[in-house]
Amino acid sequence: MAAESAYAAAGVDIVAGERAVELMKASVAASHRPEVLGGLGGFAGFFDASAFARYRRPVLATSTDGVGTKVAIARAMGVYDTIGWDLVGMLVDDLVVTGAEPLFVTDYIACGKVHPERIAAIVSGIAAACTAAGAALLGGETAEHPGLLGPDEFDVAGATTGVVEYDEILGADRVRPGDVVLALASSGLHSNGFSLVRHVLAEAGWTLDRDVPELGTTLGAALLTPTRVYAKDLLAIIAAAPVHSISHITGGGLANNLVRVLPDGVVADLDRATWTPPAIFGLVQQLGGVSQPDIEATLNQGVGMALVLPEGSVAAAQEVATGAGIASWVAGTVRAEPGRPARVELHGEHPR
Repeated sequence: MAAESAYAAAGVDIVAGERAVELMKASVAASHRPEVLGGLGGFAGFFDASAFARYRRPVLATSTDGVGTKVAIARAMGVYDTIGWDLVGMLVDDLVVTGAEPLFVTDYIACGKVHPERIAAIVSGIAAACTAAGAALLGGETAEHPGLLGPDEFDVAGATTGVVEYDEILGADRVRPGDVVLALASSGLHSNGFSLVRHVLAEAGWTLDRDVPELGTTLGAALLTPTRVYAKDLLAIIAAAPVHSISHITGGGLANNLVRVLPDGVVADLDRATWTPPAIFGLVQQLGGVSQPDIEATLNQGVGMALVLPEGSVAAAQEVATGAGIASWVAGTVRAEPGRPARVELHGEHPR
């Protein structure tokens, strides 16, 4: 029997890492775009930038993010192929709200011990979500951190790069009084607010295998519902209808994210009566006794994206959203408030 290497004795298994790379190669290759040069295994990924020649003034956009404490739910459930969708959703959907087309993604997985099948499952989810977003999974890193992370602990993060024409960048400067706010439904909690969610459930003594009739599934399955990846559908909406700005509703909730894409001198009035948040949001709020302001400042409340656009663009935008299977509704309007910082006001109550 060969002697154990010093690195392996320290807790780093190079053979397991190589096995993980072999297992993920096919799923990564399936995400590649024509501009990708070479394959997996090099020190860097290559993307042919000559594709930018068709742009008048190409501007690169970039975003980085992680999955957060939702990985604790995945680990407890033993389900690893969905959090890749959460990662890609957090990355490319922060990018696409500027009008940029996501081109490629790189990922970083830190773990206490490399379990090849587990790493391959995580990467397969990332690759599948990249394909859905039209982006290539260009490369990544799996780092084994024994002594820093437990054998079953891991974290996932990544970065993405996209491109947009300079004069087509969306943002607050385009918004005008009289615009409307079109909401696109989320698939659930997405990948934000899980520190609150996990705390509430732990305090209530609810286990992940608990069947919850109002959710139609177990608690764990509902919590692991993957983040919706909007990128391709939002680009289609932008192509079909004039859109002024878009907000990705992530950590901080609807009002705190929407105000980021509004100019000073306007206020967006949103009516809670225009939608009913999915059951998981009410469940967390009731179990934890969380106030309305707190829940709205933490969770997306069923809104994944908020588009600010002229009223005349709504029908075309909704036609594309409906064709993509995304529920949408007019949640409010933008009005002038000269001399004041931009703000968002929520009025009324959600239907019960």
